[in-house]
Formats: sequence, structure tokens, C-alpha cells
Amino acid sequence: MNLSFIELRKEYQQQTLHETEVEASPIAQFKKWFDQAMAAEVTYPDAMTLATATQDGKPSARVVLLKGVDENGFTFFTNYESHKGRELAQNPHASLVFWWKELERQVRIAGRVERVTVHESDNYFRMRPRGSQIGAWASAQSEALPTREALEQSVRAFEEKYADGEVPRPPHWGGFRVLPHTIEFWQGRLNRLHDRIRYRVRESGGWVIERLAP
Repeated sequence: MNLSFIELRKEYQQQTLHETEVEASPIAQFKKWFDQAMAAEVTYPDAMTLATATQDGKPSARVVLLKGVDENGFTFFTNYESHKGRELAQNPHASLVFWWKELERQVRIAGRVERVTVHESDNYFRMRPRGSQIGAWASAQSEALPTREALEQSVRAFEEKYADGEVPRPPHWGGFRVLPHTIEFWQGRLNRLHDRIRYRVRESGGWVIERLAP
């Protein structure tokens, strides 16, 4: 059997990461790196791969956008009846990955998932562009469509329905929050000897900070 390998040589040597230099809180460390990604004009610094799994462990992943981060966790919004929404209902655990190639950095997050409050979902939905609000009603996310025209007809129908007023938030649309139990910060280094610093929740509370082998 013939195997072909793809080898795009890339040496990482921009920066270093040491456990004595990171913030005591992984959220504070994330915000620091996120601000640096913004300052470096990283393309879509808020883009993150969201990995979920069914109850029996079949995984799936896709890219979504981070919409909030605080000491409680990392928040994104979606259709609760979508593929990821159904998986999170069955198995409320997820992983997130951020990749900021301009800074040669990666952040990996794993934790339990919960829905945000109705108030939080309502507040964020009101901030969305009207077209996106209509789209949340018109699209049965992840369901098979007979044609593109069927989707466009649905959009027109909801545009007409809400032509004279505010678009309310659909009951099937809202936010999820990933409550992390581990967060790993990866800084690319020469010869694949990368810096990996992991924060892990203590059973007694607080965080353990440890270096991982690359």
C-alpha cells in the first residue's frame, strides 16, 4: 500500500511561555492572550473549534464564535435543536480550541456545558443584526433542505411576519456556557519542543498550574 505524507516544515520561534510568568487564573491568562491576538490583528481571534459527542461517544466538531468569557466560563450561541445542540443535551461536555497562527499559539479548553439564562439569551439576541434574527427563525439548523429556494422562502415568510415590529428570540435559540475544568496554553517552540502550560481544577477549589511535555 502506498502512503503519501504531507510535510509543510514550520519552525515556531516567536515567543516562550513559562509557568512562573502566567497569571494565577486561566481566565485572566486567556484574556491576556486574547487581547494580544486582537492587537496582532489575528483573523477571527474569536473563532474556536467546538467538539461535542453523542451519549455513546461519537464525536463531531465545527467552528463557532466566542461571544463572552468571564470567571464562569466561555459562552457561544446557537440553535438548541441543531446537531451540536442535540449532542449537548445528551452529553453536556465539550472541548474548545483556539488557534492563533500569527502568534504561534493555541488554547485548549475542556469542561461541562450548561445553558445560559433566558435573560442572557434575550439580551444577546437583541444585539444581533435583524437579518440574523430572522435567520434564527427561518433556518431549522442541521436539518436537510430540499433546495436553497426553500430556505429563502422561509426567510421571506418571517420577514413578512415581523415586518412591523421587533423580532423576538425563538425559544429554540440561545446560549451555552462551557465551564472549564482544564485549560491548556500552547506556545510553539523550535524543534517541536513546544511550551504547554495546563491549568487544572483542584477538588478543593482553585487551580493547579503544571507544565506538560510537548
